[in-house]
Amino acid sequence: MTSLECDVLIIGGGIAGLSLASALAPFSSVVLVEAEATLGYHTSSRSARQLIPSYGPEPLRDLTRRTLDVLSGVQSSTGLPLTVPRSVLLIGSEADVAAKANAAMRPVARAEALDLCPQLRPGAFEAAALDTGCVGTDTDLLLEYHRRSAGDDGVLILTGAPVTSARYDGAGWSVRAGYRSISAEVVVDAAGAWADGVASLCGVAPQGLVPLRRTAAIVSATDAPPVGTPMVAAADDSFYYRPDAAGVLISPCEAEPSDPGDAQPHPGDVERLVEHLATVTTLGITSVQRSWTGLRTQRESGLPVVGFDNAHPGFFWLAGQGGYGFQTSSGIAELAAVLLTGADPADLGADPGSIAAAATALRPA
Repeated sequence: MTSLECDVLIIGGGIAGLSLASALAPFSSVVLVEAEATLGYHTSSRSARQLIPSYGPEPLRDLTRRTLDVLSGVQSSTGLPLTVPRSVLLIGSEADVAAKANAAMRPVARAEALDLCPQLRPGAFEAAALDTGCVGTDTDLLLEYHRRSAGDDGVLILTGAPVTSARYDGAGWSVRAGYRSISAEVVVDAAGAWADGVASLCGVAPQGLVPLRRTAAIVSATDAPPVGTPMVAAADDSFYYRPDAAGVLISPCEAEPSDPGDAQPHPGDVERLVEHLATVTTLGITSVQRSWTGLRTQRESGLPVVGFDNAHPGFFWLAGQGGYGFQTSSGIAELAAVLLTGADPADLGADPGSIAAAATALRPA
């Protein structure tokens, strides 16, 4: 059996684990283990690829704004096209739009909404609101950036290495991951839908994290909106669609509790959505190219859990990002790196006040 030693062992190779690994690498020796053969296999590879700074509770909006600042800096320094502007148009009844719209959205007349998104049928909605501060993101490129950045700074990334045992002796951890034995001072639980299960394996009480299904599909359409036009979202959470280089991305926006696993679309879900979209748009969907389901895991509060466990100081939570994983990833990675190392937030370019506020809001129960 191969033995490894590190300061921090990160369990989970999605956007949460990889972004932390790249943020933490300059300060600590890090090993990251992923149970699947590829990184980002589950939820992180099944994202809608849309970052909405006005979406979610205030602590998450702050982390999203910080993430966008960080990604902007990365783009400037590397030339990587990590984000592109892509507005969001909210449509529905007067009551639903009023209830769902946030301060970043401006009401738009139906005529303007139809001009922005001419595939909408005029009688399909009463009101609309537009958020122009949103961006699309290349999630594959972002995952690869973090993987390469972490690797360049010495992080060892192991795939096909599920954690099967973990023991804490008061000073550090002995963990079995795949065929390797790993000694670490701290274990970071970034295991997504499996985070509570990993905690239980480590002898740590769960946080009540619930995986929720979210299905999407890429479809071909005779009247597909051009790339660059807004994402359209129903204010009653019944659907969204947006242009995609391969066609149109559509989703029924479901949030159905699920067991952790390799989630797949329920039979008929995508077909029913295609039928519904035919009544509200002129997209003219002709075929489904591919469909998938991801698991958006969250606590009852809707906030992620980030920080050392209250009863196990060697166990660090980095889970429950729900639908905010990519859009908060760099902000949460900064927060976690500060909490794990005691680094000065200014060394990361972060605001100490914002870090302190986020640490309080996202601490473990």
